[in-house]
Amino acid sequence: MRLLLVEDDLMIGESVLDLLRGEGYAVDWVKDGEMADTALETQTYDLVLLDLGLPRRDGLAVLHKLRSRKNRTPVLIATARDAVPQRVEGLDMGADDYIVKPYELDELLARIRALIRRAAGRAEPVYEHMDVSIDPVTREVMVSGQPVVLSAREWAVLELLMARPGMVLSRKQLEEKLFSWKDDVSSNAVEVYIYGLRKKLGTNLIQNVRGVGYMVPRGTA
Repeated sequence: MRLLLVEDDLMIGESVLDLLRGEGYAVDWVKDGEMADTALETQTYDLVLLDLGLPRRDGLAVLHKLRSRKNRTPVLIATARDAVPQRVEGLDMGADDYIVKPYELDELLARIRALIRRAAGRAEPVYEHMDVSIDPVTREVMVSGQPVVLSAREWAVLELLMARPGMVLSRKQLEEKLFSWKDDVSSNAVEVYIYGLRKKLGTNLIQNVRGVGYMVPRGTA
């Protein structure tokens, strides 16, 4: 999953960036509203973590412009503006959730997971298909009731595909979800992760749609 962090406070930004990357998210970090606009116009994200008190353009203006383009990317406002009218204004303008600084990091992660699930049209916290189940909270992967250990990137690929059964994701789409601007990406990185997943989970879970990409098929768990 690829997230956009919009935060001008260096200390907060660095701590949240480390937290999110430690959870396996690809994160792009911008520090003002103009840079946020540019990022949102040129890249697709699974979620935006948006501060309001930003240089060059206020966070609410960034949110308004995003929604005016009919962009439905989930937006979690994270700000020290804790007055009820300000929270109401942000939610009415199109934010999906609101968390007030200083916040607990575990709560931040839980809200991010919930918004990503909702955007994918899923309410259940555990994804299951065939004999494979994954828990985004604990990062536990089970095959026929037995735990399987995945690398961070293998987990990221598997979560992307399991959360969207029936949707074919191309190699480019997977790369855009897995890597941030500063990551070095080898030309066969996605294929390497898919190969590793098939060795660990079996060859039937992830299907190759020739010339298009990869998918986990729809069906009963």
